[in-house]
Amino acid sequence: MRIFAIGRNYAEHIKELNNERPDEPVIFTKPDTAILRDNAPFYYPDFSKDIHHEVELVLRVSKEGKNIEEKFAQKYYDAIGLGIDFTARDLQQKAKEKGLPWDIAKGFNGSAPLGNSFKPIAEFKDLKNINFSLKVDGEIKQQGNTSLMLFSFDYIISYLSRFFTLRTGDLIFTGTPKGVGPVKVGNVLSAYMEDEKLLEFEVR
Repeated sequence: MRIFAIGRNYAEHIKELNNERPDEPVIFTKPDTAILRDNAPFYYPDFSKDIHHEVELVLRVSKEGKNIEEKFAQKYYDAIGLGIDFTARDLQQKAKEKGLPWDIAKGFNGSAPLGNSFKPIAEFKDLKNINFSLKVDGEIKQQGNTSLMLFSFDYIISYLSRFFTLRTGDLIFTGTPKGVGPVKVGNVLSAYMEDEKLLEFEVR
């Protein structure tokens, strides 16, 4: 199982970080050791002083494929979940300034808390109109809707499959909306798809 992630997929998030709008999806990966399951606590690492939350919808790949045409993409994922893409913003910025990769800023242990429940695709009336949000200590910090994505689920599947053979069980974090920000020890993060809470955990 691999974790693929899409950066800069919501225009307002691009603006808040003063990034350039991409012509194609920005791809990075996380190792499987990044996953936190069962609402386990996130332990703030000692190598960063600026960890940011980024709530994202997560696709679950259900069928192996490569060079998938966009019109057939929905045959290759069967469910959608919620996850957090934790980012060590200080490490990321340092790497960017030097023109270096920023794998450690995204892929460190525990940097991908994942909700236990994935919702079957069949349960959604419109994949281009899914609301999701993140609360920190009960206060809404991020709200997103898939209608605001620069690159749709199907395009992401097709694009990724040009470079990587997608395999059953792979996960794809599809990008975060505006409102990212720092977390601190003691925070409780709660993530929702529509009005259903699918993930909640504490920062320790």
